[in-house]
Parts: sequence; structure tokens; C-alpha cells
Amino acid sequence: MGGLGDSSGIIRIVPSNEASWEDLQAILTGPAARCQCQRQRLGDRDWWYLPVAERSAILREETHCDDPRATETIGIVAYIDDEPAGWCAVDVRSVFGRVRGSPVPWKDRHEDKDDESVWAIACLIVRKGFRNRGLTYPLVAAAVEHARARGATSIEGYPLVTEGKQVIWDEMNVGPVGPFLASGFVEVTHPTKRRVVMRKDLSS
Repeated sequence: MGGLGDSSGIIRIVPSNEASWEDLQAILTGPAARCQCQRQRLGDRDWWYLPVAERSAILREETHCDDPRATETIGIVAYIDDEPAGWCAVDVRSVFGRVRGSPVPWKDRHEDKDDESVWAIACLIVRKGFRNRGLTYPLVAAAVEHARARGATSIEGYPLVTEGKQVIWDEMNVGPVGPFLASGFVEVTHPTKRRVVMRKDLSS
């Protein structure tokens, strides 16, 4: 996916199968280490009862880390000056069980939840020490291109409205609104005070 430079360093973003498993685990620290990016995919109930080791095993199988020739993967990994710094879970929307099963993203919407041409950005994690550098902006932009290259006709995000307030990173794993706006997403619905459903059309 290439790289870009700014005052924060050289940013390089790759499909997660082109990253090492050790690099991905370096990003997933704190609550993210316990989650292993499985809550959005499995849904709350199945995720809650699954041991962390099993969540990790599922993630490793899904990402195909350390296998650059793999034809499938479920996300992208960002590096800053070759240090692992960020992760984005991006895949077909229907595979995210928590998104599919929650009433929030579907409020005031009537569409096929199983439409495989619609992708979703379900999680954005920036490693401690690399935060507040704007890394979510290139991550969202790269996720869009990742989905487009794999046949998506549109892509969604479910960012949090911060209203200029400081929000802990545990809450921000869906990302803030700004990076989605910068990548051309538009609001579809505003189902709760703090959550927005946003979409970008990729068909043209």
C-alpha cells in the first residue's frame, strides 16, 4: 500500500498477511490484547466465553500474518519508521457478528445485512506511544483502498462523536468521525448521541 511521510515519521501500511504476528501483537496491548479483535466478529456472547488464547488463535488464522502470499486477510497494519503502530480490522460487513446483531447500526435502515459487497471498518487500534499523531487518518484511507481492491462497492464505519472531549482509547476502537470525513464518508444515520453510521460509495 506504500508509505507517506509527515512530521511524525514515515508511515507504511500493509495488508496484515504482510506483517508479522509479533508486530500485530505489539500493537494489540491492554484491553486490545484481551479482545484480540474478536468481539466485533464473534458478538458479545460468544466472545465473552472464549478464552483469550482461543481468540488469539482465531485472529492469527484470519490475518494470515507472516504469509505474504496468502490470498485472504482481514485487516491492515501500519508502521511508523518501521515500528508497528496501528491496526485496522476491515472486512465484509456481514462477518462482524456484533455489528450484524446490534440494533444500533440498523436504526432507521432497511437493507440486506448479508450484502457481501458492503465492507466495514470495525476496529481501529493505535499502539501506545504512537497516538495523537493522526495515524487513524491514513489507516481509514488505506482501509478504503484495501476494500476497493477486493471488490467492495461501499464501505461503512461506526465512529464515535467526541465533541472535542478527551476520550480514552478503550472507547475509541471504532475511531473518531474526522478520519472518516477526510476519506469521503458521509453520514447515513446518527442512531445514538455518540455513534454515527457513515458510508463511502466505491462503485464509481
